[in-house]
Amino acid sequence: MTFAQFIGSGSTGVIGVVNTVIVPVIFALVFLVFIWGVVKHFFISSDDEKSRGEGRQFIFWGIIGMVVLFSVWGFVNLLLSTLGIRP
Repeated sequence: MTFAQFIGSGSTGVIGVVNTVIVPVIFALVFLVFIWGVVKHFFISSDDEKSRGEGRQFIFWGIIGMVVLFSVWGFVNLLLSTLGIRP
């Protein structure tokens, strides 16, 4: 088996593992960190105005980070489908 066959061999290849295992795990971790920040800043320490301001920043950058992750993942999948590599 050549390296090119290994890369494009469905869900068992390198791209398949990255696309079906690693990327969803990264998305889940990012989402859990985002949720933890919201809970920490708005529910646990909701009486502190400074903490609420930090929470707003945390939410803003968390949303930006998730948008960037989804955009890059979509672009990579678009590129793979354009080149004919099926993950």
